Amino acid sequence: MRILILGGTTEARQLAVRLLPFGAVTLSLAGRTQAPAAQGVPVRVGGFGGAEGLARHLRDERIDLLVDATHPFAARISANAAEAAAGAGVAAIALSRPAWQQVERDRWTVVDDLAGAVAALGSAPRRVLLAIGRQEVAAFAAAPHHAYLIRSIDPVDPPLAVPRAEYLLARGPFTVAAEIDLMRRHRIDAVVAKNAGGEATYAKIAAARELGIEVVMVQRPPMPPGIVEVATVDEAVAHVAASAKRGE
Repeated sequence: MRILILGGTTEARQLAVRLLPFGAVTLSLAGRTQAPAAQGVPVRVGGFGGAEGLARHLRDERIDLLVDATHPFAARISANAAEAAAGAGVAAIALSRPAWQQVERDRWTVVDDLAGAVAALGSAPRRVLLAIGRQEVAAFAAAPHHAYLIRSIDPVDPPLAVPRAEYLLARGPFTVAAEIDLMRRHRIDAVVAKNAGGEATYAKIAAARELGIEVVMVQRPPMPPGIVEVATVDEAVAHVAASAKRGE
């Protein structure tokens, strides 16, 4: 089989290696992270030119299976993947890790988008940990009365246009103990997070629970229709194995 994985997540990297016994695997990265972790398989970096460009790539490279293992909030890429696979007549699956679920002692305020997160922080000044990556922090310029600690893998450029903002460059996974220490040192009283699921960045949610800190949780967008969805790397491997056995 010729398999193309749209990646950028830990699960994509794990799945790419697991699928090597089934054929030629290429992992595609959007290129938004300046120094991505080693992937273990051949890597393609950069966009395709929308759904039409991706469909053309699928046909030109004679791809047998397209796997969307992008970040749960990469809605545009996922929509393009579903459209391209259908247009090129290529089998496709989406590896979408389960969302985090609120548990006892969590103080979540659930919002639909970042505009909702900005509004949920309220009018009184707060000390906010923004743990949403660097791509969309500009939304919080609409609430300049808060003090922000912004954590991202790569630098935020341009910086957030507010009077009080600190920047922390770090790559997960993080430990609960380290997250508790971070929140205490910076006197954080609110965390803004995207419901990405997975273990690598869940420590901030557990730490907020332990400290009684509010989490403004941005819900993930729905997956596009018409694509088989699996929740784990093991399920994805099993699906590919069954397809290979049937000769698809």
